[in-house]
Formats: sequence, C-alpha cells, structure tokens
Amino acid sequence: MRINTADLCDSLGDAAQVCTSNWRSYGGNPTVSGRIQTLRIHEDAALIRQTLATPGLGRVLVVDAGASLRVAVLGDNMARTGLANGWAGVVIEGAVRDVQTLGSLDMGIFALGQTPLRAGRTGWGELGVILNIAGIRIRPGATITVDMDGAVVTED
Repeated sequence: MRINTADLCDSLGDAAQVCTSNWRSYGGNPTVSGRIQTLRIHEDAALIRQTLATPGLGRVLVVDAGASLRVAVLGDNMARTGLANGWAGVVIEGAVRDVQTLGSLDMGIFALGQTPLRAGRTGWGELGVILNIAGIRIRPGATITVDMDGAVVTED
C-alpha cells in the first residue's frame, strides 16, 4: 500500500517534517518511500556509484550534493545499478543527467534539476551522516516519502 505525502501530513499533523526543497521527479516511478541512507558529496559521483552497488533492501538514498546544478551526480547507468541492487529510489539535492532514460526506469528518482555534464569521480564524500536539507534533519534509518506534492521525513 502506498501512502501519499498529503495523507501522511494529515495523519501526522504538526509532527510532519516537510522538506521544502524543490525536487522534481525524473524516475519512472513518481512516488518513493523507504528507509533512508544518507550521503554528502560535492560535484563527485564515485561514492554514489559505490553505494548503489551495495544491497539497497528497499532503501532510499538521500544525497546532499550541495544544491549544485553545475554537474550531474547520477545518470542512467548508476540508476540501473541501484535498481538491480534493490534500491527503491534516490533523492538528490543536486542534478541528474540521462533524463529520458531515467524516466523509463521503475525507480523513484528526484533531483533539483538536470545537466549533461558528468560529475568527478574522486570518491570524496561522507556516507551515513545526518543531513540538513531545506531546514529538515535527515538521518540514516528515518523514513522518507516523496511524491509530486513534496517530501515528508518521519522518525520511527
């Protein structure tokens, strides 16, 4: 059963943590919900690739890419890797590329925008850290639900 963010907000009331980041849907699945794995990077995609190559177990990878739209930190090959490894989705405070192909994948993919320029591959980043995106504290193990109305983070 899928729950949408509006119903989630109605049921949680003031306890709903609504993320006001302006994420757009790029994946073939316009809704995603699952436990969070976090990642902080800056214009580098290597750690995203490594993380999506591990068992996702239905989790959602939330990436703080510093809101950079200069380079894309996720493309179709990485998304296919994540899908094959059981990741429910990826939510990026940054940019993606290969958007036509991303739209054909049965995965929730949300980002601020798109660009054709690929990010670096140095491997810099921090996995499993607490993020603060649009004033919302996002920690590993919490739950995120994202749809066309927005994003809600819940602490279980």
